[in-house]
Amino acid sequence: MVGIDRNSDDSSLNARAGPPVAPPLPGPPMTKWARKGVPQGADCCVSTTAIDLWDRLFDEGYKADVRIHTDDGGVVYAHAWIVSMASPVMKGMLKKSKRKGRYQVLSIGGVPHDAVRVFVRFLYSSRYQNQDMAEFIVPLLVLSHSFMVPRLKQICEQQLEQGLLNMENVIDIFQLALLCDAPRLGFISHRMIVKNFKDVSATEGWAAMKQSFPLLEKELLECVIEEDNRTKERIRRKNERKIYLQLYEAMEALVHICRDGCQTIGPHDKVFKKDQPPCSFEACKGLELLIRHFAGCKLRVPGGCIHCKRMWQLLELHSRLCADSNVCRVPLCRNFKDRIKKQNKKDETKWRILARKILRTKTIGVAPFFTSACGC
Repeated sequence: MVGIDRNSDDSSLNARAGPPVAPPLPGPPMTKWARKGVPQGADCCVSTTAIDLWDRLFDEGYKADVRIHTDDGGVVYAHAWIVSMASPVMKGMLKKSKRKGRYQVLSIGGVPHDAVRVFVRFLYSSRYQNQDMAEFIVPLLVLSHSFMVPRLKQICEQQLEQGLLNMENVIDIFQLALLCDAPRLGFISHRMIVKNFKDVSATEGWAAMKQSFPLLEKELLECVIEEDNRTKERIRRKNERKIYLQLYEAMEALVHICRDGCQTIGPHDKVFKKDQPPCSFEACKGLELLIRHFAGCKLRVPGGCIHCKRMWQLLELHSRLCADSNVCRVPLCRNFKDRIKKQNKKDETKWRILARKILRTKTIGVAPFFTSACGC
């Protein structure tokens, strides 16, 4: 009987077939309608006609068994089984309400009658008119939170974020966002208050909050002051970084002039050509004028001329940044290097900090010039 080596056969088959094929990537999660065979995108099976019938049922109040009383004496008729399914809070209120004849009686106060009507209509058909939303956005937000209608609450927040939030109602919306557990809306309102504090503080909403919630006003004022300080600090750092970049560019232009030469100025052995391309260093023009003045000024001693003093400072700053003064062609570079050893500790610290900040500012974008070009 001949023995069969199954391992050798399997290995040869695997060698011919190659690596196994990876399984397909998982698709998007299936909705409950997709699991039942309904095509994707068809999860909304309610037609416009059916929604219109729900609106008509609310408008006509056919066989309504609930009367909702509002503050101004108005009455909104509804059906208990519909509002109970749409709002668990309304369901609990109906269980505890007393029946008067064929009607169960509820009361919703603190909001306009028309706002209650728009709210109850939404419980029927999940629809609203844009003008009603714009007019009653604040009471609708309160009602949606109080009666636990998350869809209406989400729509109110979206409408406020997309344009209904303004200077006049931002204080009220901010307070409601804190009470109605709407953190995103509260954050957006808070940012609007801080950024437009001058206009917001002149509204009636701010005056009412100031009387009713002085602690909240104090917190907002502290946030405004803190934001103002942060803005000033950002501006200060931006201007400081701009100065450091200008100093670095001046150092680059100084090395360029003394080592390579520019269009009309350079080392003594530089041969200038008539047709030269424009200089790529923006600081060259101003530095060239400063060097020419420094060369011909009769008050060249430090402190005698403000322009010469600036040139002395640039030369000393260069010596702080220069990597190798032995091969450097900038005048007095080595002299300033030797002078550093004799400086007092206070001056030495100031120059070291300045040089470090200049290099750090430049290294944010590209490699520093004075560490990459040692033979300056």
